[in-house]
Amino acid sequence: MIRKIVPDVISDQVLQKLTPRDSVRAAAKLMRDKKIAAVLVMEGERLVGIVTERDMTTRVVAAGLNPETAVIADIMTANPDTLSPDDTAQDAIRMMISRNYRHLPVVDGAKVVGMVSVRDLYAVYNTELEQDLKDRNAFIYGESYGAMA
Repeated sequence: MIRKIVPDVISDQVLQKLTPRDSVRAAAKLMRDKKIAAVLVMEGERLVGIVTERDMTTRVVAAGLNPETAVIADIMTANPDTLSPDDTAQDAIRMMISRNYRHLPVVDGAKVVGMVSVRDLYAVYNTELEQDLKDRNAFIYGESYGAMA
């Protein structure tokens, strides 16, 4: 079965977003409060960047920036790569591996519809593997195995 990003991997997400002018502290608090590892950076309805935990570590903490005065525009990944809702889970994994990403925004035309994470993709493939094992066990050990004379 081919899994599309929407609705098979993500659906009905509440988008967590900030503006480039918001403080780095605001991004860190939002991530903590929502238990997420990435935030969309938006100008109105337009995606302009993404901020991740990795950005916080490498571009704020390691660089010695003050999270109260630094703004998201200073640390975000601008114009991030994106996925479309019709891309497959396999497309997402390929892009994440080749470009060393853990999160990718999902954009339908100009509208942001979600964010997919490597954890989301892991959950999909884990479910598929579990079902595959159940199907194989049913075939090998279940009633569908062999023919009785």
